[in-house]
Amino acid sequence: MKVHISMSHSLVGLFLVMTCLSCNMSKVWATTQQLEGRQHQKRSDKPIVKSIKSPDGDIIDCVHISHQPAFDHPLLENHTIQMRPSFYPLGLYDENNVESKMEPSSVPQLWHQKGRCPEDTIPIRRTKKAERYGKKRHRTIPNPTSAHPNQDDHRYEYAIIYTKGDVFYGAKGTINVWNPKVQEQDEYSTSQIWVIGGPREYLNAIEAGWHVMPSLYGDNKTRLFTFWTIDNSESIGCYNLLCSGFVQVNKEIALGATIYPISSYDGPQYAITLLIWQDPNTGNWWLQYGNRSPLGYWPSSLFSYLYDGASEVQWGGKVLNLNVNGQHTSTEMGSGHFSTDDARRASFIKNVQIVDRSNKLQTPPNGGEVMTQSACYDILNTYRGVFYYGGPGKNPNCP
Repeated sequence: MKVHISMSHSLVGLFLVMTCLSCNMSKVWATTQQLEGRQHQKRSDKPIVKSIKSPDGDIIDCVHISHQPAFDHPLLENHTIQMRPSFYPLGLYDENNVESKMEPSSVPQLWHQKGRCPEDTIPIRRTKKAERYGKKRHRTIPNPTSAHPNQDDHRYEYAIIYTKGDVFYGAKGTINVWNPKVQEQDEYSTSQIWVIGGPREYLNAIEAGWHVMPSLYGDNKTRLFTFWTIDNSESIGCYNLLCSGFVQVNKEIALGATIYPISSYDGPQYAITLLIWQDPNTGNWWLQYGNRSPLGYWPSSLFSYLYDGASEVQWGGKVLNLNVNGQHTSTEMGSGHFSTDDARRASFIKNVQIVDRSNKLQTPPNGGEVMTQSACYDILNTYRGVFYYGGPGKNPNCP
């Protein structure tokens, strides 16, 4: 399927590409990123096939697949949509995989209670005028080579496991879903998977998971999210579909939509399974949510250092701690409780796997752990493909 956009935008894109042939990729994207403010209104004016009012107050607009935000980007103006991956990772649908049969209940999206999008459309959560464009304002990728990730910005707290030292073509994990309390409007709590590559200043990253982010959505609900960047979140990249880049092909799942129900302490557990992997033929990075059809992909042309695999994969939690009045935040990570080998009390990520050079799902090679402040948020790694993490933040032992 060929995608065509307006002549005026096409000419802008052609001009940028033609005049930047001698520029490096970062400069190209920096120039095109300046268009995002003007494009935001254009994206909100996409022709809507159907609108669905979710019980949580969200409005989901069903937009024709060829009119989605991805194709507002000049470098994707003639992009041909890849409707399905060339190959799935080997072992993904292994009937003998006992772990996959033991996964907790899968989590639907709340808007499904009021309807579904028609064929050849994708669901896009309608943004409110008060919401930001979804760009990160600070660098937020943990650096496992340091005992203190992101020493230039101590506001980010991590409890993660990682693997590096090889080339990785994907990552998978099943994350139970909670609704951590967030203290400040501009703070957030996230549980996710990172796939990263490149030097620090031009770090390429793809992220997916769930988060609570009041500053982005205007509420404290737990939501499915994705994020991508090519400059360590300095200025290029964004959440969900709030800038052009991610190409969605799935009509069932809306990025940024509420996940419900959620897990409860000593009660039922609900989880989402996420898989990010690189198509061996096209180089596009695909995202799959649960056992459903793949959600969509980030075109390989977006990246300069994730063009052929990633150098590192990470799983775990992150909190933005603004240290209001010099006090550590009480924003929770995961379930809001410290790690314990009890899947009904702690946040966990299980079935942790990587995709190797042969496009096969494997147990990740030994890596390491990062806990910025273990008295605030910690990890318990069982080394059996599952680990527990999280914490309450501010407490008598958390400085």
